[in-house]
Amino acid sequence: MATHHIDVRYVAELARLELTDAECEEFQPQLNAILSYAESLSKLDVEGIEPMAHPVPVHDVMREDIPRPGLDRDAVLANAPDQTQGQIRVPKVIADA
Repeated sequence: MATHHIDVRYVAELARLELTDAECEEFQPQLNAILSYAESLSKLDVEGIEPMAHPVPVHDVMREDIPRPGLDRDAVLANAPDQTQGQIRVPKVIADA
């Protein structure tokens, strides 16, 4: 795979960024280095390696709800503008689909 040249000005335009000539000169070698590194990754032998979404297994990502010392639940609820059944009520922020 040949290294393709991508102009910094083109990328900046896609990102709606205004760059000076000095910034373009500074960022072009950095972009070329990133593209070169990505090309080197494509040369790795990954035969037999299963694709994965996470580098480590993700099981139960929910933590146990443990009260923090010094945090009084009743005091928090007493300061809430609207509460019901021991929970703080908040306005709906998602419109109906």
